[in-house]
Amino acid sequence: MRSDARPLAGLSVVVLGGSGFLGGHIAAVFSQLGARVHAVSRTGGPSTGGSPSGGPRTDGPPSGESPTARPGPALHAVPVRLDLLAAAPQDIAALLDSAGADVVVNAAGRAWRAGEEEMAAGNAELVERLVAVLAERPGPPVRLVQLGTVHEYGAGAPDTATGEDHPPAPVSAYGRTKLLGTRAVLRAASERGVDGVVLRLANVLGAGVPEGSLFGRVAAHLGAAARAVERGESAPELRLPPLRAARDLVDAGDAAAAVLAAATAPGAAVTGRVINVGRGEAVPVRGLIQRMVSLSGLDVPVAETSEGAPARADVARQRLDIARAARLLDWRPRRRLDDSLRDLLAPVLPPGHAPIRAAAGAPDMEGDAL
Repeated sequence: MRSDARPLAGLSVVVLGGSGFLGGHIAAVFSQLGARVHAVSRTGGPSTGGSPSGGPRTDGPPSGESPTARPGPALHAVPVRLDLLAAAPQDIAALLDSAGADVVVNAAGRAWRAGEEEMAAGNAELVERLVAVLAERPGPPVRLVQLGTVHEYGAGAPDTATGEDHPPAPVSAYGRTKLLGTRAVLRAASERGVDGVVLRLANVLGAGVPEGSLFGRVAAHLGAAARAVERGESAPELRLPPLRAARDLVDAGDAAAAVLAAATAPGAAVTGRVINVGRGEAVPVRGLIQRMVSLSGLDVPVAETSEGAPARADVARQRLDIARAARLLDWRPRRRLDDSLRDLLAPVLPPGHAPIRAAAGAPDMEGDAL
C-alpha cells in the first residue's frame, strides 16, 4: 500500500455483497486492519429499510455455492440486511448515513446461473442508483471502489497484455452488463464529482469460489470424490467442456489487498480511473485443473467433451497489463497459484484429508509451468 494512503483505523467501510465470495474476503481484510466494516447482504443483520426478501440475489454467493466454502466472518464486521435490487435510492442513502460511510466497496452483482436481465439489474442498474446517491450526498466525498471484470475487455489485446486503455468489446452478458456499471462510475466521476475508481479484476481464485464457476465446480467434484473414496467407492469421473482457454487469475486475498489500496489511496491518484488487477500472465486452464487434481491426492479421471456442454461465448486467451496497479496503488500479486488452489480445495475436502496436507510440502508450480 502507498506510503501516503489514509489510515484504516476507524475508517467506516460499507461492503455491498459482504456475505458473498469476494465480499467476504474484502470485509475480513478491512476489519482485521481496524476499519469499521458494514457487510451488506440480503440475508444479513438488521434491516435498513429495504425489502428483506424477494427478487434475485445480488448481494451474496450466487445460487449453487457450497455453504461450507465461504471465508470466515470478518472480525469486526456488522452484518446489515438490505435487498439491493429492491432498494430505492433513499434506502441506500439511509444505509450510508447510518454507517457514516467513508468508503463503499461494491462487490455485489450477478455472474453465475443468471440471465442477462438479472445481470443487468445487479451489475448495471444497481450501480446507477448507487452513484446517483453518492453524487447527491453532502459532506466529504465517499470513496467508491467498484469491482469490474476482465470479461469487459472481451478478447483484449491479441499479442500482448491488455491495458486499461484498450477498447472494451465484451462477448458475454456478464461482460456487457459489468461494462455498463463501469461506465456509470466513470461518468459519475467525470460529470458529477463522485470519488469512484473501478478495479477490473482477473478471474478470482480462493476459498469459497462459487460452484457455478469452472474452478468451483471442479473443487466440489473433488470434495465429493474424496468422500466417495473414504466410503470405499471409486472416484467418479470429472467431465468438463474442452479446456482450451488461458486465463489471467488473481488470488482472493490479493484482490482484497488491491481493494484496500484503492480505498485508501489519494483521490488524485485513482478517482475516475480503471485499474487492472491480475497476475499479468495467461495461465492454461487445463494445467490448472490438472494441478487441482494433483493437489487433492485423488485418482480422478478427467474427460473433456463438448457433448451436452452449453455453447460458450467467452474468449480463448486473456492477460492483463497490471503496471498501472503497481504505479498508482503500489500493488502487485503476492500469492502463488498453488496457494490459491490449496485454499480453494481445503474447505471442500473432508477434514484431515491426508493427501492435501502432504501436497503442502511439494514444489509449487507457477503459471508458465502449468
